[in-house]
Formats: sequence, structure tokens, C-alpha cells
Amino acid sequence: MWGFKTDIIVVTTPEVPGYKIKKVFGVVSGSVVRARNIGRDILAGLRNVAGGEIKEYTELLAESRDLALERMIQKAKELGANAVVNMRFSTSTVASGAAEIVAYGTAVLIEKEE
Repeated sequence: MWGFKTDIIVVTTPEVPGYKIKKVFGVVSGSVVRARNIGRDILAGLRNVAGGEIKEYTELLAESRDLALERMIQKAKELGANAVVNMRFSTSTVASGAAEIVAYGTAVLIEKEE
């Protein structure tokens, strides 16, 4: 899973098995814009010549996804939600060497089905 603990359920499906949606709060999102750095670029350039995975960029994007997800979860909690359904990630380039990662979904209040 991700690199932090949360007490909120986050799923990519429209429902949480075994739970009923009691209230829909609406769309929540969290984003982060990250830029490459010179140290990672040098190592990535060397890996690019040799071929294979560019681990420095993989780690940068993984950290960015975690941060965007944390921010989305915080917004859901502020609304009173205990779950986010239909969660997705989106990535876009905002400048040369910088990308925005967005986590978004629908904040809901769920309760266990009887």
C-alpha cells in the first residue's frame, strides 16, 4: 500500500463491499507539483544510457502520488467522510521538468451493512 497510515477507506470502485453509502459529500482532490532535481537527473541520465528502469524517477513519482493521496484524504476527513470511492490518479506536465500528480475521488459516509 502507500507509505502512510489512514483510518479512511479509499477504493477505486464505486462502492465498498459490505458497506452502504449513507451520504455523498462530493468530489475531493489532492495535488502536488514536483520537479526533477539535478542529482536525480544525473543518475537518471546514466541509467538512460545503460537502459532499464530509471529508479530515481520511479521513487519521485511514488512519493508524489502518496502526497497527493494524503492531501485528498485530509480534505475528505474535513468534510466528515469516512471513505473515498472511485479514486483515480491523473498526471500532467505543467512545465519543462515538472509534473502535477492529482488524486481525486468522491468523499462519502459509509456504514457496515447488516
